[in-house]
Amino acid sequence: MSAVSPQPLTRSLVSPCQPGQSVEIVAAPGVSDSDFKNAIDSSLLKLWLKNLQSETGILANGCFSLKRVLVQGEWICSDRYWLLEFKADIFDLETGKKVRVPTGRLVLQLPAGMLDDDKGDLVGTAVREVEEETGIHLNLEDMVDLTAFLDPATGCRVIPSPGGWDEEIGIFLYRGCVNKDVITQLKGKETGLHDRGELIKVRVVPYATLWHMTGYAKVLMAFAIYEMAKKEGLLPSKA
Repeated sequence: MSAVSPQPLTRSLVSPCQPGQSVEIVAAPGVSDSDFKNAIDSSLLKLWLKNLQSETGILANGCFSLKRVLVQGEWICSDRYWLLEFKADIFDLETGKKVRVPTGRLVLQLPAGMLDDDKGDLVGTAVREVEEETGIHLNLEDMVDLTAFLDPATGCRVIPSPGGWDEEIGIFLYRGCVNKDVITQLKGKETGLHDRGELIKVRVVPYATLWHMTGYAKVLMAFAIYEMAKKEGLLPSKA
């Protein structure tokens, strides 16, 4: 007699932004009934769903659709959820491609990426990411490592979450001239690697107002280090 596989744990919900279309929440293999229920009832998932439907949420303009949420696991610290791991199937209705939206809403960011190997070529990675995400090609010799101005005891890298992760970040400044026509063409340009779920639309923002237009940590860190380096005369002279 063949064994019958148990049905996966599921729950359906309806989003006000998607009337008439239910969203399926599914437990991944290995997630227990109680853990699945706790995940659905958790404030982390509820906040993410709320962000999706907020004014800046990804579902607000009707261009994207949330189909399914796969609950993969959770980390609990001191009887409270510290991290809820889930995979969301969100699709661009125009292209049909899946997009990544960890916060549930659009966020003004700087170009960023991860090292693909162990060679540690941070500046090369920075140049590559800028070109992928904005279409602008930068010259390596015009890059300034802002994190190099930090005390050597820091490792000359920004460490955003030392209590939980070993992530280290290098922040770079590029000082170059771009004509007005190029800036105009950048506004609203859609870029990024779609096959990796990147959803990027370029925005051109006045530098003086940038710091209070986003909560993105890397923008604020870059702004602070640049301003202090400039104040203390640490930036190299322009050619």
